[in-house]
Amino acid sequence: MLRRKDNKGRVLKDGEYQRANGSYEYRWRENGKRYSIYGGTLEELRRKENDLLAEQSRGIRADARTLTINDIYHSWVQLKKGLKENTFKNYQYMYEQFVQDDFGNKKLYNLKRSDVRRFYNRLADERGLKVTTIDNIHTVLHQVLDLAVEDEYIRNNPSDQALKELRQTYRNDSGQQKALTMDEHQLLIRFLSRNTRYHYWLPLITIMIEGGLRVGEATGLRWEDINMEEGTISVNHTLVYYSKEKGQLGFAVNTPKTQAGRRVIPMTENMKQAFLQEKEFHEFNDIYCHSTIDGYTDFIFLNLAGNVRHHNAINRALKRIIRECNKWVQKQIDEGKIDEAEAVFLPDFSCHSLRHTCATRLCEAGVNIKVIQDMLGHADIETTMNVYVEAKKDLKRMEVDRYAEYLQKMK
Repeated sequence: MLRRKDNKGRVLKDGEYQRANGSYEYRWRENGKRYSIYGGTLEELRRKENDLLAEQSRGIRADARTLTINDIYHSWVQLKKGLKENTFKNYQYMYEQFVQDDFGNKKLYNLKRSDVRRFYNRLADERGLKVTTIDNIHTVLHQVLDLAVEDEYIRNNPSDQALKELRQTYRNDSGQQKALTMDEHQLLIRFLSRNTRYHYWLPLITIMIEGGLRVGEATGLRWEDINMEEGTISVNHTLVYYSKEKGQLGFAVNTPKTQAGRRVIPMTENMKQAFLQEKEFHEFNDIYCHSTIDGYTDFIFLNLAGNVRHHNAINRALKRIIRECNKWVQKQIDEGKIDEAEAVFLPDFSCHSLRHTCATRLCEAGVNIKVIQDMLGHADIETTMNVYVEAKKDLKRMEVDRYAEYLQKMK
């Protein structure tokens, strides 16, 4: 049998061809489709053939070489079921906003874990995204690559554990404090109570900091969810803001993700007064609810135009409150009203810090951990335990410091 040779007289294997430009090609069929790989030299081509054989022995499909991450994403969009609409839309938004035009164009067949880690690092370092945002991107990307594994385009999911190192790197460098200390908590409430410009934020912040509500649960509260006689709040839905269609954002009402999220929270006296203050503020300023979202209306916490509050607007307000409060403290120091050594300033914090502050205060007060879990709507007791352990650690430090001061007085 006459065997084909290249222009150097070397015998070519079945499926190998030398092209007119001197480069080489290997052709084969798989599942009725024809595929090719190329090499500038015969040695390069055969290295690729060996890689191909290794992939085939591991069950990797040949068409993985031509598919990109975006191709699998489009399949994932068609196949994914069982998610709430706004959750699914948020997943699509995160992918299309941050992955699709860049990392999504990478080919599947040579995708490595280091590529995913490098992509996450670039999002943090070059685009300035917070780890929480990258975590959301990771959630959808990991599911997309899981589908690629299921369909045998790749053997393992290269995004497994890819975010672990980034989380550790930025854990203590986020610039945000998880919970306010008791002194910071008291300073915040005292400032809002006395400052005429920011006083109208006091009711919402009181509800979030003493009720432990998530921001969407607080902004989604309606007057019918409040029972002033029994002193309870019914948490049965949450207000979300997400991408409805590409480039279009809007509010929606969503039911709690877990049964634990649907709960009744007892009010403190401060919370009762906060609701009454909010109602008085509306009446005095002729504010009426103009928002109707998925059939829900008569929301409690509104802006001056009568529309529901956006969580980003609340976080921006917190930035201003922190800045003005710290100026106020510094002015008191300058005027000699308080000792600089004993002065307390507010750290940078967000809406979620208020919820964490509530959890910490409950732990410090010795409230039963199952009650804390129920009040916060944690589906997993382990989540509550993490807060509990952290709060107890801080409390122990405070008690030991007090003990050290006591011993100093004995000298």
